[in-house]
Amino acid sequence: MKLPAPLEAVVASLQHLPGVGQKSAQRMALHLLKEGPEAMANLARLLQDAADKVGFCSQCGAFTDQPLCPICKDPNRDPHVLVVVAEASNVLSFERASSFKGRYHVLGGLISPLRGLGPDQLRIRELLHRLEDHSITEVILATNPTLDGEATASWLARLLEPLGIKATRIGLGLPIGSDIEYADQLTLGRALEGRRPV
Repeated sequence: MKLPAPLEAVVASLQHLPGVGQKSAQRMALHLLKEGPEAMANLARLLQDAADKVGFCSQCGAFTDQPLCPICKDPNRDPHVLVVVAEASNVLSFERASSFKGRYHVLGGLISPLRGLGPDQLRIRELLHRLEDHSITEVILATNPTLDGEATASWLARLLEPLGIKATRIGLGLPIGSDIEYADQLTLGRALEGRRPV
């Protein structure tokens, strides 16, 4: 049996979400339909409210509903250390870990020649502007360990070198709870490179 066209449109739209396939999207749509028109209208209102009110911090590029995000406004954050990430969602990951107490800068993507993304399409000018007052002493490059992430980190490291700002890369290697026996060569190599004293 084919779903009515308006419900098929909801299913198709839900499939655009990461990790949501056709069956999951259909289950979600049918659940919303079962909850009734009020539940669907409430979800629509919440989505519209988020679309209207949530944007990006004018300083760091993280998600916020104010001109400056709470992290940029927090006087207790270390203003001398800056973690550079590709996407605003990466800030959420670092904040969940609760181990970093500095500030962030979101690039808004990665350098990717295959996708036509160069440095000019990223928030690199804004990064350089933030470094002008020399209060930032270390920039931690926290891009994903992919080809584009590595290329972006290398490009930024070369850009920062003449400025005399310490550029570091996040440690990459074995995740907690993993088994060395099943780690690939690249992961083991990175784990050895990122070793530290105990």
